[in-house]
Amino acid sequence: MKKRQVDHVLRAAGRITGEKRFIIVGSQALHGKHPDLADSIVRSAEVDLLAPKSPDRTEWLVAIGLYSPFHEEFGYYADPVSAETATLPKGWKGRLVRLPPGDTEGVRGLCLDPHDLAISKYAAFREKDLVFTRELARRGLISKDQLLTLLAQTGMGDDLRARIRARIDADFAQPAAG
Repeated sequence: MKKRQVDHVLRAAGRITGEKRFIIVGSQALHGKHPDLADSIVRSAEVDLLAPKSPDRTEWLVAIGLYSPFHEEFGYYADPVSAETATLPKGWKGRLVRLPPGDTEGVRGLCLDPHDLAISKYAAFREKDLVFTRELARRGLISKDQLLTLLAQTGMGDDLRARIRARIDADFAQPAAG
């Protein structure tokens, strides 16, 4: 997904909910720090959104969600999520990255920092998320030391933490893209 498509989803989300600020918690959050990334790493068709001031309004985004007329027309959509959707390290809100300006009609997108995003993807532990984190590491978009610091600040069981640490080690054992 291109940044302009994320802008379009934000614009539509603002019209539907009346909200002027959304947190982007999925892979499209990379557009915060890296708005010009190749489509291959941000290829998902959804923008995971949360309206932090009015979480109840987040659910209104089903109007532009999966299988909606919006999705059918444009090929991408909003995925309304809750604050509990992602497993995130302490302090993640203080590391949010503002989506660079675009055609959003004044609606702001706040994006997870790539390291917080990676921790949430490691915690989800789905195959597609592990492919995503491997690519983040390969491209040098995340730092192993920062991930390990944040992992220690993330509430989870010891077994999951050990599995994630092993995945981080494996991801950074791969040669970096050059």
